[in-house]
Amino acid sequence: MKKRILLAEDEPNIVESLRFLLERAGFDLSVENNGHKALAAALDGSFDLLILDVMLPGIDGYEILRQLRADRSVHDMPVLMLTAKGQREDRERAMDGGVDVFMTKPFANAEIVSAVRELAQRTKP
Repeated sequence: MKKRILLAEDEPNIVESLRFLLERAGFDLSVENNGHKALAAALDGSFDLLILDVMLPGIDGYEILRQLRADRSVHDMPVLMLTAKGQREDRERAMDGGVDVFMTKPFANAEIVSAVRELAQRTKP
């Protein structure tokens, strides 16, 4: 069975690129372009992995991460934060919040697919 990935991203070009890469790699991808909708989808527990942008309409990725880590039903969901905010403070804030992998945009296609594969292996079959 395909691993289900939730992508919380509001930039259409990034969504299109990741959809192509990850579906070609054998993943089932769902997209939310709003922070509130992304949080609600992640909390329903039907995804194996979350790819999370920091800058989203509604609520930002840091708050989504905080709420996920506080919720016992999904607190162990792997999260890859993918953001244009690449300063040391951004990385530290994400790591302190419990992110599994922090990557900056622009990203290398092979690196993101590799990171997603690795994180997806951590989840239950």
